[in-house]
Amino acid sequence: MFTGIIEAIGEITAVEPRGGDIRLRVKTNDLDLADVALGDSIATNGVCLTVVELPGDGYWADVSVETIDNTTVASWKVGQKVNLEKALTPQTRLGGHIVSGHVDGVGEVISRQRDARSERFRLRAPKALAKYIAHKGSITIDGTSLTVNAVSGDEFELNIVPHTLEKTVMGTYISGSRINLEVDVIARYLERLLQGDYAADASADSSLSMAFLQEHGFGGRK
Repeated sequence: MFTGIIEAIGEITAVEPRGGDIRLRVKTNDLDLADVALGDSIATNGVCLTVVELPGDGYWADVSVETIDNTTVASWKVGQKVNLEKALTPQTRLGGHIVSGHVDGVGEVISRQRDARSERFRLRAPKALAKYIAHKGSITIDGTSLTVNAVSGDEFELNIVPHTLEKTVMGTYISGSRINLEVDVIARYLERLLQGDYAADASADSSLSMAFLQEHGFGGRK
């Protein structure tokens, strides 16, 4: 688990195809690896990766086909900058929100503009994830815990302060940039719980709808 508070910006220094999947080498720069051991997890642009080698100035990690298919990893090249965060410990300050490192889908930056000293980003999420994104709710963008400022359909806005722009890869975003999205895990579990006994029915629709909620007593009736 992670908090979404980025600890350092790393760099991809090797991308090696391995039998259908990928092995990556990440240079960690300012990230302290003194307490990192083989098998530990490091969130890399929001993707939870397992450390398989520690060459001294970074780490190697294997990336499965599942991860390649559902994140931006397939487009990563040597020289690309990535957000880094080590797994949290019981002593870690939970400054962001609970982040699993399991990316839900890939979104896109639509626009970016100045807003006083901050910058306002407009982004688009996959339609299947839009229902989990709420005004003033939490969302993880490339591993960074952020607050949603506005929502309209499958598009949402973020106001990013100068510190975040400097200490994460968000400063490099342009229109068209593809980003890893992880929605708030509480919303995921809440949806599953609201399905009740129907959650165990493999033939049932796994998503919630207003019709489902009304049928089971959650919707307002006039």
